[in-house]
Parts: sequence; structure tokens; C-alpha cells
Amino acid sequence: MTDDAHLMQTYARLPVAFTHGDGAWLWDAHGKRYLDALGGIAVCALGHAHPAVTRAICEQAGTLMHTSNLYQITLQQELADRLCAVAEMDRAFFCNSGAEALEAAIKLARLYGHQRNIRSPSIIVAEGSFHGRTLATLSATGNRKVQAGFEPLVQGFRRVPYDDLEAVRAVAANAGDIVAVLVEPILGEGGIKVPQDNYLKGLRELCDQRGWLLMLDEVQTGMCRTGRWFAHQHTGIKPDTMSLAKALGNGVPIGACLAYGKAAELFQPGNHATTFGGNLLACRAALAVVEIMQTENLALRAATLGQRMLNALEQALTPLPWVKAVRGKGLMLGVELDRPCSELVAAALERGLLINVTAQSVVRLLPPLILSDEEADKITSTVIDLVTDFGARQ
Repeated sequence: MTDDAHLMQTYARLPVAFTHGDGAWLWDAHGKRYLDALGGIAVCALGHAHPAVTRAICEQAGTLMHTSNLYQITLQQELADRLCAVAEMDRAFFCNSGAEALEAAIKLARLYGHQRNIRSPSIIVAEGSFHGRTLATLSATGNRKVQAGFEPLVQGFRRVPYDDLEAVRAVAANAGDIVAVLVEPILGEGGIKVPQDNYLKGLRELCDQRGWLLMLDEVQTGMCRTGRWFAHQHTGIKPDTMSLAKALGNGVPIGACLAYGKAAELFQPGNHATTFGGNLLACRAALAVVEIMQTENLALRAATLGQRMLNALEQALTPLPWVKAVRGKGLMLGVELDRPCSELVAAALERGLLINVTAQSVVRLLPPLILSDEEADKITSTVIDLVTDFGARQ
């Protein structure tokens, strides 16, 4: 393995490099096999080296990869049609990442505010949220740790506790510059926190009453992850904008900002743009992903398998005094401990399992949606052993 002397030190990387994958499995340079319960952080929802996605990428790479958004891109139009159909939205803007998709949503909100003669439009955001690493999405993020050292932050965000409608109402009563609310339907980096059932409905009602946009960050929750195509569909509401990325390309970088109603008509030529966003290669990969998710009904599979895993984790771990909570929706699961537990990542690696610890004390599981029952059971049994041993040692 070569060293990383010439790489900027932006990651504390684990001592492993993978050479190839198949389904839910990865192999390292020494031939050791690992069960992937992280999926590239919710990216590889169809697993690794999915034959249909591979075929689509290879065919498109041998035909035409990029022309620029100066020209018509038929595959982009097809992808917008497919996504707007499953999301019940009106228009899509394609970019390269979740952060870019959220930048587009933030710009839409500001444009909306200025069109209503609000000189300094503000967006309500939530504590514990994570929206990206660009300056605007970093400023919207509710995590002081990722903001430190990058001041001055972008202005125009008002922060409230997550899953607290009264806090939003309090801001609304004392501020006339609010134009939108931006939240994750389930906190991802913030610790797999599932809000109360009335949270998104309450936000939708408030936005309707006040004339605000409801903007959802579905970068991690979207694309069948939680047992529906998009997490907000569990509540029956519809957002004004929705940002997607991660699983949309199954590893090929692509993001999308979908918009509905008045929000869909805000951008006009010259308001926003991207060089690589929505090029032929990325759209061909994403179309393959959407097709597979539809034909194999992976939303239902995620719901069924996620409940199976959640039940097993709850039964084994909730009685343990060092386990504070087991929670999640679909194949987006978290086990919260009463102490920092980042060492479990390396312990799992030794046992051939890839997991993640977020918010310092939450074991996060984001496995591919194509898991077999046996692979799902192997993930839960290994996590149960890891958490049990960890608490006993402590």
C-alpha cells in the first residue's frame, strides 16, 4: 500500500484499502472479505459492481460522456421525468453532490425572498443537522465542530432545536425575514434521530401559513433508504424543494435539487449553473439505479429488512445499561450508547464488518438495500456482539 504523503490530510483513514466488491461484500488488498454495513455512507444502495449499473456506465462511457449544459441532454430530461414522477415534484436541477444540491435549494430560497421584497432572507435550520462542507451548507449545518476555523460563516440562518415545532413558532413570531425551513427528515450525521410523527406535518402547516418554503435534505434518507422512496412520504406531506445525492448514482457522483409549485419556477437562465452536473454518464447511471429500485421494489425490501434488523437489535441491546436507544427507519439504523464508542469501528473491521460511529456515541448502519436475510442477520449479530463486549470491557 502506498503512503498518502501527497494527499491533504482531510481524513483520518482506516488502515485498509479495498480492491473490488460484489453485492454487499468488499475485499481488501490482502484478500480479506468484509460485509459492508455502511454502503459508502448510504451511497452504494445497490451494492458494489451491480451488473446493470456497470453495464450502463460502460455503454455510456463508450458512446458519449459529456457535452455541457449548453446543449440538450436527453438522458437528463429522462432522469428528471423519472424522479419527478416518483417524488411527485415538478422540476429538477442536476449537480454533482449533496452539498451542491443544497446550495441550489438555498439559492432558491434567497431568490424567493428577494422576489417578495425581503432584503436579507433567512432560513430556519436545526441543531444537530448536517448539510455539507461548502461555506453555505457548512453555515446551515448544526454542528459547531465542523464550522470551527472557517469563520466568518454565511449569514442568513436561524437555528432551532430539531423536532421542536414550538421553537420554530417562536422564531416565526419574532422575525419577519424568514423565507424557508431546511431540515433532514431523519438526522443522519446527527445520530439517526427520528422525529415525532407530527414534526414534518407541523412544519408543512407552518410554512403554508407563513408563505415559507419547506426544504428537505433527503441526501441520506432518499432513494428507498427508509422504506419509502423518500422519507417525507411516510408522513404524507410534500416539500417545496428536496435535495438528493448519495444513492442516486450508486457511486457515480450526481446530486439533484427537485422543486414543486412556486419553487419550481424560480430559477431562470443565468440564475444557476454547473459544468459537470447532469452529464450523460452520471444520468445514465442514475437512470439504471431508478429502474432497478422500481422493478425490484427496493423501498419495500428496505422496510421489511430494516424492521427485521431493528427488532433483533432492540431485543438484544435495549436491556443493556450502556445502550441508551436503538432506533431507525428502514435500512437507516442507529444504536446509541451512553459513552463515546468510536473504537468500535476498528473492532468491527477486525471482524470483517464495515460500520460507522457518528455523533461520537451512535453506531450507524446504512447497508445496501440488496442484502440477503442471511447478510442482514450477520450484520445484526456482529453488532450485538461488538456492543455487548464493549460495554462489558468498560
